[in-house]
Amino acid sequence: MVLKQRTAALELHSPTEDVLVSPGSESLPSIENGVTSGSEGEQRVKMKKELGLMEGVAIILGIIFGSGIFISPKGVLQEVGAVGTSLVIWVTCGLLSMIGALCYAELGTAIPKSGGDYAYIYEAYGPLPAFLYLWDATVIFVPSTNAIMGLTFASYVFQPLFAAGCSVPTIGLQMFAAVTICALTYINAYDVRVTTKMQNIFMFTKIGALVLVIIVGVVWMWLGGTENFENAFENTETDPGKLAVAFYSGIFSYAGWNYLNFMTEELRDPYKNLPRAIYISLPLVTGIYVLANMAYVAVLSPQQILSSDAIAVTFAQKAMGWGAFVMPILVAISAFGGLSVHIMTSSRMCFVGARNGHMPEILSHINVNRYTPMPSLVFLCMLSLLYLFISDVYVLITYSSIVESFFIMLSVSAVLYFRYTRPDINRPIKVPLWVPTLFVIICAFLIVIPCYVAPYEVGMGVLLTLAGIPVYYVGVAWKDKPASFENALRQVTQFCQKMFMTAKEENEEEG
Repeated sequence: MVLKQRTAALELHSPTEDVLVSPGSESLPSIENGVTSGSEGEQRVKMKKELGLMEGVAIILGIIFGSGIFISPKGVLQEVGAVGTSLVIWVTCGLLSMIGALCYAELGTAIPKSGGDYAYIYEAYGPLPAFLYLWDATVIFVPSTNAIMGLTFASYVFQPLFAAGCSVPTIGLQMFAAVTICALTYINAYDVRVTTKMQNIFMFTKIGALVLVIIVGVVWMWLGGTENFENAFENTETDPGKLAVAFYSGIFSYAGWNYLNFMTEELRDPYKNLPRAIYISLPLVTGIYVLANMAYVAVLSPQQILSSDAIAVTFAQKAMGWGAFVMPILVAISAFGGLSVHIMTSSRMCFVGARNGHMPEILSHINVNRYTPMPSLVFLCMLSLLYLFISDVYVLITYSSIVESFFIMLSVSAVLYFRYTRPDINRPIKVPLWVPTLFVIICAFLIVIPCYVAPYEVGMGVLLTLAGIPVYYVGVAWKDKPASFENALRQVTQFCQKMFMTAKEENEEEG
């Protein structure tokens, strides 16, 4: 089965129906299962391997270097109470992320499928746990993160236009964020290469912004501004629960190191480029994050850090003088680039979930001209727009943060599970057993300890996850649905096929 020239006159259809053609079209290509065939060049309906090592590094850095490190690193400091301890937490979070990334390098090369955590949980523990991860990610993680990143970008674009003390109208921020999300969704649906080229530019911009912060901080310390490091460990918090919460704040800023695994099938030579991209990115991120936080601490007192909602801007206003106007621009670019790569990578999770029958079939389709998962992109775009107008999006993220950590722990535990159940599987990357074991133990500690610090938030996260169980049994496990429902769903699928010009991805064995 092959794809050849398309014409606007054809209409996509299900395998059981006749082909519909417009009047007067005498020599249209034939269609089989949503795929056209004709007389010209052949090409499969399949995601293209267009991502190299540079693009892989740019994706990881684009996700991690979002707006978080520029806006609010105070989360760690307010929990531990001492600048020295906060820097130790930042280093430890970086090391923990690197350990986790090593495990994902083995998973990504042993199971070279897109979808990241969803794919690994599905392979190891079956459909229900994988669906619950997909449920949480689709309903909460992804669209709410897109909405928050869009609002952050909008606020940094508009705030310089308003006088000091004046707030930007909420509806203005929401509308601009909506336009931004829609525009980036269109770019991602149009061509993956455009997005990856953008990411290469954004990657250097973000690194440049953080290097600027580090240089200013080093000069400040060289000129004698080191008083904030005196008695750096004084009044350190010793409550294990608060230390665990501090780890969550740090880990949140490192979040995204596993997102390249969502796009494994689009990587050229994934056995080499996936681990290399991880090995390059994580040490770079850890070093830059620690140095940037040292710069913040050198220039700003602990009280100033805790009172600032945009620490990079406060830092620039105090240390950079007339050049402070550059920082909001760089933060806006970072937020824009982070949002773009988040939209691109998260759509692959929906795509793989639909391919496994865990979401509506149309989300597993690819545009036959652009070879992008256009329906998944549009679906997540609509959910993200909805979350823009929900006032308590941050609360939902708080509820689900520990649940997300649990699923990451479950993914890494799959390394141990596969070592026992599939000892002969091809493993181009094979980490020592102590690496996944240590990661799982630390994650378990970070999941269990906060339960007594924030029991309500943990309970709500668990309830949101368990709400996916009846959805699974009705939507996925129940096979003999009424004919009327199946027909309605088929009509919706056909309508979306025609609207987005999509077809199902072809398997390798199909020809």
